[in-house]
Amino acid sequence: MSATVDLNADLGESFGAWVLGDDDAMLGVVTSANVACGFHAGDPTTLRRTVARASASGVAVGAQVGYRDLAGFGRRRMDVAPDDLAADVLYQLGALEAMCRAAGTRVRYLKPHGALYTAVVDDERQARAVVGAVLAYDASMTVLGLPGSALLRIAAAEGLPTVAEAFADRGYDAAGHLVPRTEPGALLVEADEVAARVVRMVRDGVLTAVDGTEVAVHPGSVCVHGDTPGAVALATAVRAALASAGVTVRAFTDP
Repeated sequence: MSATVDLNADLGESFGAWVLGDDDAMLGVVTSANVACGFHAGDPTTLRRTVARASASGVAVGAQVGYRDLAGFGRRRMDVAPDDLAADVLYQLGALEAMCRAAGTRVRYLKPHGALYTAVVDDERQARAVVGAVLAYDASMTVLGLPGSALLRIAAAEGLPTVAEAFADRGYDAAGHLVPRTEPGALLVEADEVAARVVRMVRDGVLTAVDGTEVAVHPGSVCVHGDTPGAVALATAVRAALASAGVTVRAFTDP
């Protein structure tokens, strides 16, 4: 059975003199880049450089939107009023779009980051705020998120294209949700283990949760985090394993 999948990574998260990950190397492996928009990470110079290099590498650019939380790297859940959250998301989309235009490309999709990603799994108010911002910006834009989330359900109901993703290097519970980073089994770092896991996700539609439960997954995109220890080697192993398994790797936004 043949299969196709996208590989995405969170990039552009450095800030000033502080460097996170190896964006240049990751852009040689992934097919979609979730670029920070300056709220949880990234500064204008970093964003512009990352987008330009993604464009030159033929990698699709998506907006990685988050809470206004540089100090917490966007990983602290916040009770933001829906109107404020929608405006924040719209603002981030516009900032990244400017960088994309300068590089001869465009923002092709949106993916929430960190605590916002987790919040819109079950928080209807925040999910509707994010979807509202996307609709106001571009009613044809794809939304990338966790399968079964309120975000994807509401986006699809509003007519937006949606893509479900899975995480190569994150643990799952029996309900198909991500294990919190503070708990055992949240992060996987062994390249061979992760690569085999991703092939099984894509080819067989299943993964093993931290408690041994088999969880059904059908990802259109797989995230390989750029800040995971050994991220480049891990992503390279994943892509090589997919190729060996006969899986085509390409951006989900490609025609």
